Amino acid sequence: MHWTQLVVFSLLFAFVTFMGFVAARWRAGSTLDHLDEWGLGGRKFGSWITWFLVGGDLYTAYTFVAVPALLFSAGATGFFALPYTIIAYPLVFLPVLRMWSVSRANGYVTPADFVRGRYGSSLLALLVAITGIVATMPYIALQLVGLEAVLRSMGFNGAGFFGHLPLLIAFVILAVYTYQSGLRAPALIAFVKDILIYLVILVAVIYLPIKLGGWAEIFGDAEDKLSAVNPKTGAPFGDTLLNSNNQLQYATLAFGSALALFLYPHSVTGILASRGRDVLKRNMSALPAYSLLLGLLALLGFVAISAGTQPLVNNATGRVDTNTVIPELFNGQFPAWFAGIAFAAIGIGALVPAAIMSIAAANLWTRNVYKEYIRRDASHAQEAKQAKLASLVVKFGAIVFIIFIDPQYAIDLQLIGGVIILQTLPAVAIALYTRWLHRWALVAGWAVGMLWGMLMLYDIPNPASGRAHFGGSALALDKLSILGWQPFAGSTVLIYVGFVALAGNLLVALVVTLIVRRLNVSNGVDETTGEDYHVDEHTENLREIGGSEPTRATQTTST
Repeated sequence: MHWTQLVVFSLLFAFVTFMGFVAARWRAGSTLDHLDEWGLGGRKFGSWITWFLVGGDLYTAYTFVAVPALLFSAGATGFFALPYTIIAYPLVFLPVLRMWSVSRANGYVTPADFVRGRYGSSLLALLVAITGIVATMPYIALQLVGLEAVLRSMGFNGAGFFGHLPLLIAFVILAVYTYQSGLRAPALIAFVKDILIYLVILVAVIYLPIKLGGWAEIFGDAEDKLSAVNPKTGAPFGDTLLNSNNQLQYATLAFGSALALFLYPHSVTGILASRGRDVLKRNMSALPAYSLLLGLLALLGFVAISAGTQPLVNNATGRVDTNTVIPELFNGQFPAWFAGIAFAAIGIGALVPAAIMSIAAANLWTRNVYKEYIRRDASHAQEAKQAKLASLVVKFGAIVFIIFIDPQYAIDLQLIGGVIILQTLPAVAIALYTRWLHRWALVAGWAVGMLWGMLMLYDIPNPASGRAHFGGSALALDKLSILGWQPFAGSTVLIYVGFVALAGNLLVALVVTLIVRRLNVSNGVDETTGEDYHVDEHTENLREIGGSEPTRATQTTST
């Protein structure tokens, strides 16, 4: 046990726990028994709160643990996280403004609410809701992987139930204060989390290169280690530069991940909780600051190679846990008290996104399954109660996932999660601008994209772990088959499965739309109040740009 690190970690964890409970009274409305208040923080977060909330939501503990771990083990491909978080914000700048406006005008809480109103289709909304919940679950489990890596480095590396006990205690505390305070808890704690993360990373990227002889020495050591042959695969471990086989994978993975980032329910939750369009404009401009931090953090993977850091062996599985590389780097290169601060930053960084994700999944269940199919006349208080209970189920489902399933499978499922959530892009993002794609075409495209994506993922092996199926998200073009036709037979170039599945989804949606339009099949009724809206942040009066007052404007939730 590393007692100094454990004491510092525990003190900071106790402080954010106190903040989590206090958050129930922070900027509180008249009651938390309303989904707008509990699940969206009253829809009144300003620029700074939204920046910390969305940043804490998107840049998770697993990101800060896994990205440098990927560079440590595979090299240059791990840098895909940097360009995708840079190009995501220009891509979504206008769509998130429109999503906020239409959702505010109609009282929508989830992206599936918008789909339900846009197409008048409860089936399409249900598919979007289920897709969001399924894609979010492994994401929550992966926050536990990051937290458990820190606990393992502090000495909690036992096998069986008691080895997971500290993790269980941490998430029980998280569940209790999230149940009480809703989205306000992670919003308030995000301030502490991000301040600690910025402090730790800036100190690390300045101090460690000086200690280890400079960046030239670090990159030289990384090149030597990565160019060595992996005895399990017979190929090098990786490279500090991309090669001809993985350049297409890198580009499509970065672009596909950027498209998927704001389709995740927890990302939409952070957007809808903001006070206005100007808040979002400032945030889409300022959030790339986190990408700068992520780039510096990623380089710590190479720093760990140069420092000779070795990841711990997971005593429960007997295999090396590469997610412990960064915690072990801090353990070996910094004083114990500073390592404790770093561990707290990563640990708290797990709690913030896990809370937001569980709230987002609970909102989807409540609005698009419970209220739509189980209890249509549910009151606001009953909706809030159902969401609170659902958030508990989601959190403890993730705990069970980690305790009883090898975390490596969780990592693979997260890769699958990105492929899954991309299939909602036509129904959510494209529908913000046009209803030309028919609702039944969107259902058909979703089904084809989902099925084809799963089939391609099933065909991907992982020689390093010895698995024949679901071994990653990079597919060799040689295995790309379209109804038995292999257009790239013999090619070893890799491509991101999610990108291919989305292309199939869009193609099917396009073809089916042309067919059903020729048959004059109804495309449902657009129940949204218009194409674009603006809410004056000072008067909170809703008006339609270039037009008269929307007919359903009075239904907007007022703060």
